Amino acid sequence: MTNQQVIEQIRGGLIVSCQALEEEPLYSSFIMSRMAYAAMLGGASGIRANTVEDITEIKKLVDLPVIGIIKKVYEDSDVYITPTIEEVDALVECGCEIIAADCTDRKRTQGKTVDDFFGEVRQKYPGQLFMADCSTIEEGMHAAEIGFDFIGTTMSGYTPYTCGVQLPNFHMMETLARECRKPVIAEGGIWCPEDLKKALDTGALAAVVGTAITRPMDITKRYVEAIKK
Repeated sequence: MTNQQVIEQIRGGLIVSCQALEEEPLYSSFIMSRMAYAAMLGGASGIRANTVEDITEIKKLVDLPVIGIIKKVYEDSDVYITPTIEEVDALVECGCEIIAADCTDRKRTQGKTVDDFFGEVRQKYPGQLFMADCSTIEEGMHAAEIGFDFIGTTMSGYTPYTCGVQLPNFHMMETLARECRKPVIAEGGIWCPEDLKKALDTGALAAVVGTAITRPMDITKRYVEAIKK
């Protein structure tokens, strides 16, 4: 699949995030591969997934474009989504069509800026598609300027300086879609079909939904909280 074919495949569509952390009940590459397969049968246009193990299993069953990430914590940084070129190397090796990385205004491990990190990455992988996971409009604009192929609203509400922002952040989606001159992937807090439609109506190329589809524990908690209210 060429880069342009990847873009056309996800255009106007739903990308389903199939992830489970080690402490979660569905943590299993087998389970995530079946989640992704179910999403494909349901009409998803792409998959977002974490770890080489999960992505490898997903690709055995699913022929949709994969946005790959590796979540890894380093002691000297709060950045954990594909934080170094080592994680990028691993994601390239397992054939991710798109690789997503944190593009927030925070220092990475060893004191590197996002400019340092992406300069190194782009030089090594000039033909790879990259998505910037941003938390503010300014971060998204900067990510577009330094050469990311897709701008995501993924981190809005998940950095100390955006904590409390109402999600989905439709204003951020719409502003970036209008001004950044790169395809925008809407992500974060999309809980229902109406949210998804509104996100795509902002001008975003595609939208990612994760928890509302693939995390039954969190979905159950949401229903239980509604009962309590």
